[in-house]
Amino acid sequence: MSETAVNRLYLMQVGDMPEYHIPIVCYLVQTENGKNILIDTGLPETMPAEETDFENGKDVIQQLASIGLTPGDIDMVVSTHYDIDHAGRHAAFTRAEYVVQRAHHQDAVAGNPRFAPLQPEWDQPLERIRLIDGDTELLPGLHLIETSGHVKGHQSVLLRLPKTGLVLLTVDAVNFAEGFTRDVPPDERQPDPEKAQASTLKLLDLAEREQIPLVIFGHDQAQWQNLKQLPEHYD
Repeated sequence: MSETAVNRLYLMQVGDMPEYHIPIVCYLVQTENGKNILIDTGLPETMPAEETDFENGKDVIQQLASIGLTPGDIDMVVSTHYDIDHAGRHAAFTRAEYVVQRAHHQDAVAGNPRFAPLQPEWDQPLERIRLIDGDTELLPGLHLIETSGHVKGHQSVLLRLPKTGLVLLTVDAVNFAEGFTRDVPPDERQPDPEKAQASTLKLLDLAEREQIPLVIFGHDQAQWQNLKQLPEHYD
């Protein structure tokens, strides 16, 4: 692993799925040289009429404002995928470079109906989108891990913080701690159950190999209640 250039991680809950008590979350990474990197942007400001599962809370822009940041202060948005609860405010960050797996972006552009309702958010000018292929060191201390299955080209994030050490954000590759095991069978609710299972095993291998002390799951309410949330942070 390279020497860290990441020095702070904020966690934000921006909404939930009330029926299931599932938090909707995104993250802010700050670097030693003053860069602000969002990982996902949460729910859209106005939910599509047909979308009844989600409920907005204090959105990402309000939460950033509480620590003195505006959308114009965001240098980069790492887009794990274009689902409505992860890419809902992408268009608000007009100065940011967007980083997304090429396979995922191409799937969305090709007309996958799953992502069509949110197209005005993720369909940004190509000169502002960085398409990547597979596992990538985005910068020292921030690695993107390709974890398809939940959707094509989904990506998780591995961070190295100065004091906390390694932090793995599984995002939707592993939604709950109980699913982070080698014994879970393929989930037939996923678009590609076998790839989803393979991605879980890939992250398990990574966590064991690197002895990662903190793994944060995508929508685990029990875990989330015990994590530091903005304005607190991990460093």
